[in-house]
Amino acid sequence: MIATVVGVGLIGGSLAISLKEKGVANWVIGVDFNEENLKRAQELNIIDEGSSLEDAMSRSQLIILAIPVDALLQTLTSILDKVGPQHVIMDVGSTKQKLLQLVAGHPKRGRFVAAHPMAGTEYSGPEAAVRNLFAQKTMVLCDVKNSDEDALELVEAMVDKLSMRTVYMNAEEHDLHTAYVSHISHITSFALALTVLKKEKEQGRIFELASGGFESTVRLAKSSPDMWVPIFKHNRNNVLDVLEEHIHQLEQMKKLLQEEDYDTFYKLIQKSNKIRKILK
Repeated sequence: MIATVVGVGLIGGSLAISLKEKGVANWVIGVDFNEENLKRAQELNIIDEGSSLEDAMSRSQLIILAIPVDALLQTLTSILDKVGPQHVIMDVGSTKQKLLQLVAGHPKRGRFVAAHPMAGTEYSGPEAAVRNLFAQKTMVLCDVKNSDEDALELVEAMVDKLSMRTVYMNAEEHDLHTAYVSHISHITSFALALTVLKKEKEQGRIFELASGGFESTVRLAKSSPDMWVPIFKHNRNNVLDVLEEHIHQLEQMKKLLQEEDYDTFYKLIQKSNKIRKILK
């Protein structure tokens, strides 16, 4: 099978590598609106060739859209306009409701499978692509009842070959839960980085004293705004909801410190430790 990956950065590039190594595709075409990214992906042997979207679609069965959510919203309808019965279009975007609402009445909607691999790093660009990024991770497939059976089966087979777990959700569930377990982590990390940069004027001290705890908490602040601002924008209501609760928890801890109520603080931390039973 020939596959096309549109967007050869972290997720798209890592998928391109895995598609070849796991035998999903025997040839991978890369498409990217940034010519430098496309050239670099070829130099790194992430893709077999670079091409235009029109040419790539004429030769591919599977087309994976690994581009920011804003770009997906701008291009998905026009891409679906061009698909034939041999095509399967799959996205890997981090929000789903607006995207699926956009294509709900499209005559080629069945050729589209909405997916979100719960995997990634804080880095971006073709150089960030890594082997086996998706192994033992979760792939969320959304609103699959609206995808054609053969299109869904192709994507499910790909997910299986990548050694991923499959979870099925509707778009609303997906956007809600990713706000709680992914989007809040990133916005918190951005805020923590800004806090430290504001308060710690001597940047050399940050470098000298930052240990594993700080690094692991703030590493997501290295993530690209090109990717994350559209995510926050299109999942705004859910992010605001979880952010409000997060701020409430921070204010509660601040109040306990002000009042020197360390017994209650101890109990709060004990309560938070229950996360160990879920995340091992």
